[in-house]
Amino acid sequence: MDTNSTLESQTPNSITHTSTHTLYSTAISPSPSHHIATGTFIEQHTNHINILSFNPDSLTITPNPSLSFTHPYPPTKLMFHPNCVPSNLLASSGDFLRVYDVGENSTELVSVFNNSKTSEFCAPLTSFDWNEVEPRRIGTASIDTTCTIWDVEKGVVETQLIAHDKEVNDIAWGEAGVFASVSADGSVRVFDLRDKEHSTIIYESPTDTPLLRLAWNKQDLRYMATILMDSNKIVILDIRSPTLPVAELERHRGSVNAIAWAPMSSQHICSGGDDSQALIWELPAVVGSNGIGIDPLSMYTAGAEINQVQWSASMPDWIAIAFDNKLQLLKV
Repeated sequence: MDTNSTLESQTPNSITHTSTHTLYSTAISPSPSHHIATGTFIEQHTNHINILSFNPDSLTITPNPSLSFTHPYPPTKLMFHPNCVPSNLLASSGDFLRVYDVGENSTELVSVFNNSKTSEFCAPLTSFDWNEVEPRRIGTASIDTTCTIWDVEKGVVETQLIAHDKEVNDIAWGEAGVFASVSADGSVRVFDLRDKEHSTIIYESPTDTPLLRLAWNKQDLRYMATILMDSNKIVILDIRSPTLPVAELERHRGSVNAIAWAPMSSQHICSGGDDSQALIWELPAVVGSNGIGIDPLSMYTAGAEINQVQWSASMPDWIAIAFDNKLQLLKV
């Protein structure tokens, strides 16, 4: 178990937790426990998911060795149940979609979901998203070009769609039955479960550059953001006017790896990249062509390339970033 992690340093505006291994995936629980889950990136089968507790009064991060556990392969994403009802559930993606129950003294594996109809093996999952409006639904994205919608309460596939021409890299829910996905084919597509035969292409990247991540603005569902492979741009899209971005944020000096909309504001988004910088942007109330020249509202320099950004509604004053073997909380 990866328990040799310590609180390295803290200031009034940042708290750093150091792990034994490189960190990639992170998640913040909406429960009052302020649990933070971190997943390791080790190039071998056995990896770790560590459960940490954040105390906003003492500004400390404390490891919970009794709640931490091993995980097959590096988890590509972690996410807690949006409502933490009836219990503190944590999902992970990798070789399969798994759901764990994080209790007071231990963590138990509740379910393993295999979206392959013909094999005991599943094509690797690149990402997933837990539906906040209908928490029985989780949507997964896979390298086999499909998106699978699970009813995790019944343990069954609700639907499986061939979503793209190439591997699907990310998925995000908008409304209850509407989700979007991005792919190595360079497109953002929106699906409505009421009409599964059709999808709407919201954006296609220049020269079909693969799209890596997608974030839907939960405070204003008209807007979503995506990032391109090996690009310093964050592309802001308005689903009412497909094909052309309403803004392109281009102040990173390296590739952008992660994006997260503010949980309490429709106009703010945070990004992290290979330039070791976390940037917070404020979009104008009316986003238009003037979005091209936007400068970041604030900037933070980390100790290494930032590969993960989390901005949780349960801790809106803090942004979590992961880089190298460190999890850092930044006061906004």
